[in-house]
Amino acid sequence: MKIYADPITINCRKVIAGLDLMGAPYELVHVDYFKAEQKDPAYTAINPNASIPAMVDGDFVLWESNAILQYAADKVGHASAYPQDLKTRTDINRWMFWESASWFPSCYTFLVENCVKPLLGGAADAAVLDAQAPNFHKLAGILDARLANHQWVAGTAGPTIADIALASPMHLHGWQKLPLGDHPNLCRWMLEGVEKLPSWQKTWVGEGFTTKKA
Repeated sequence: MKIYADPITINCRKVIAGLDLMGAPYELVHVDYFKAEQKDPAYTAINPNASIPAMVDGDFVLWESNAILQYAADKVGHASAYPQDLKTRTDINRWMFWESASWFPSCYTFLVENCVKPLLGGAADAAVLDAQAPNFHKLAGILDARLANHQWVAGTAGPTIADIALASPMHLHGWQKLPLGDHPNLCRWMLEGVEKLPSWQKTWVGEGFTTKKA
């Protein structure tokens, strides 16, 4: 599998960390996000959405980060990362759909305002953050409630691709200034669970979108 990605972005880190969790072999083709290489014609021929990541496996081309994780898990037969039990798999799918439709956009607002804008010389818009806060707390509360009695989102013995997918939009939570204080189960899952996974540590991204620790 060739993975076209820039490891600093949410969805690219998601795929790379997820593949590493599964031990799935892949070749990384770097597409520089801040240089807008995802808009180059050579890349849009692969992904017409001009977004990253994308996957090419032989003559099969796939975009959407969650779909790439699901495909890879089935390709390598990693049953613990994406169990085949109908209810468990459907539950994982549910959380991955929810991440894409709801959780990502909310977390992304904090990323743009508190990370991207200052990095480019601008300033966070307090009105935008204040407007998003109630929705963020509603969504974080849903996830926090799920994690109250579960170490991992799907209730499995170990992490699944749902955990990687849900953690990715908040992967820079400190720099993003995500208001996590009222969501202790979510904090525990992220700090004591996801962030201690070798696959997560291997794909570390820090403040300033750096991939190298000082």
